Amino acid sequence: MREPLLGTPPLRHSLHRSGDDLADRRAEYAEAYAKAGDLAAAADLMSQAMERAPGWLLGRVRWGEFLAEAGEAEAAGAVFREALEQDEADPYGARLKLARLGAEPVPDAPSPSFVAGLFDQYADGFEDALVRRLDYRVPDLLLGLLGEAAPGARFRAALDLGCGTGLMGERLKPLCDRLDGIDLSAGMLDKARRKRLYDTLMEGDILAAPRPENGDYDLVTAADVLTYLGDLRPVFAHAATLQESGGMLAFSTEFADEAEDFVLRPSLRYAHAPAYLRAALAESGYAVVLEAAETLRRDRGEAIAGTLIVARRA
Repeated sequence: MREPLLGTPPLRHSLHRSGDDLADRRAEYAEAYAKAGDLAAAADLMSQAMERAPGWLLGRVRWGEFLAEAGEAEAAGAVFREALEQDEADPYGARLKLARLGAEPVPDAPSPSFVAGLFDQYADGFEDALVRRLDYRVPDLLLGLLGEAAPGARFRAALDLGCGTGLMGERLKPLCDRLDGIDLSAGMLDKARRKRLYDTLMEGDILAAPRPENGDYDLVTAADVLTYLGDLRPVFAHAATLQESGGMLAFSTEFADEAEDFVLRPSLRYAHAPAYLRAALAESGYAVVLEAAETLRRDRGEAIAGTLIVARRA
């Protein structure tokens, strides 16, 4: 069964419709044709929908996706560029989709509005989809690796980067005197707030996370967060400003071959080479304490290979 690309909301949702009944109906037919495997017909119907609703940004992005999947890469690239001209904030990831076509260099990171919108979209069913259907293992794997790196340790103050609904926070809470979280998605933070795990929750980019008022974080975690960023050097450099010597950083990434530092996968998530991770950590003053290769979860029946690392601030 064909699924929409990551970050593309369902067109049937009222928030994402065009406002023109005939355009919306043609878009619905396009989705049905695409699901049946007739991508050329889907692209043609979406082009008709866009003639009636030329200002419909999501419709334009879906049109580009149908063209790309039908093998019309040049036409798809033109449509994605039109979407970027229409809204430079890029809430539907058109720049990432251009990169996947080879029409633009892979960006170091997606637009914040794309990431926030993606997780707002999935907030309601996020835990059910990850844990029950995709066999998501990262929080438990990271907790186990932390236990090996620092047996019996208790942390004075911990920061959960990209905390989401609090799946990592549930594991961290018993180990921490203070636990803070930060995430771009208001929808995810609403879910986390209801669990009453965190002392503070902040809405914002992880690169804007502040130091605690009275000191530093002796633990910073990023569970399944860095897969939405390409170049991780800014993240590690910022984490270093939040920690003093001895502070621990624990995170997961999807695995990339050593031939490249990082790659953009068809899922529009990034994968990172372990050698790149070690070098980038060293640049920010971290030494790897433990590293493990593990299956992070499943996606469309495929096991997603990953790297988990616990590092210490030198």
